[in-house]
Amino acid sequence: MVESNLALDKIFGALADVTRRDILERISTAEHTISELAQFYAMSLAAIAKHISVLEKAGLITKRRSGKEKVIQIQPKNIKVAAAYLGEYEKIWNARFDTLEKLLEDK
Repeated sequence: MVESNLALDKIFGALADVTRRDILERISTAEHTISELAQFYAMSLAAIAKHISVLEKAGLITKRRSGKEKVIQIQPKNIKVAAAYLGEYEKIWNARFDTLEKLLEDK
């Protein structure tokens, strides 16, 4: 039976979209307001707000008010959760590649 980890499902679902990955990349270096982010994309402010909402539900970002604007900040904690999950698979594949390399060297 397949176990579901809702947090990971939300994280990887959010990361599945190129626009959301780009938003994360942009806010990883500096905070941005939603309207500042919208300038980078050929889509409506409402569409950007939906992308922001998906990222927020996944716990990858937070929003806070600054006057009339909402400022977006990255939340690296959940990115680390995804990286740790993928890291387990990296260990498995590294071990398999090491075994393959040893087999090839022995021939």
